[in-house]
Amino acid sequence: MLRDDQDSGGGPHRRTSRNVLGEPLQLCSIRPMTGFYRDGCCDTGPEDNGSHTVCVVVTAAFLDFSVSRGNDLSTPLPEFGFPGLKPGDRWCLCAPRWQEAFQASRAPRVVLRATHEGALTHCSLADLKRFAVDLA
Repeated sequence: MLRDDQDSGGGPHRRTSRNVLGEPLQLCSIRPMTGFYRDGCCDTGPEDNGSHTVCVVVTAAFLDFSVSRGNDLSTPLPEFGFPGLKPGDRWCLCAPRWQEAFQASRAPRVVLRATHEGALTHCSLADLKRFAVDLA
């Protein structure tokens, strides 16, 4: 499913975004709603200091790793509209955190077609491809 860049809810980040394969960026998740812009896509822009560009399929090992690094992604925070993540959820993860998890052998699987090309600033395409769930 492709994101509709022509919708009326666009802001300055709305453009034809590309994934790491050079194709149009696909939707990562709307349940839970993810993305820096909370539009379901791992799009990015100048205000996204964390580079929330890697679409991952969350694992228990990664959630444990994230807690160990001070970022609890499994506990719901209803006051912020955050349901908490569970294994199997798709989420737009910060590229530097994915790289850190990769180096610690705790990286979650990656949805390449929904991973923004900006992730390549922090992660190699070869490493992302090794964890891809959407390569035939």
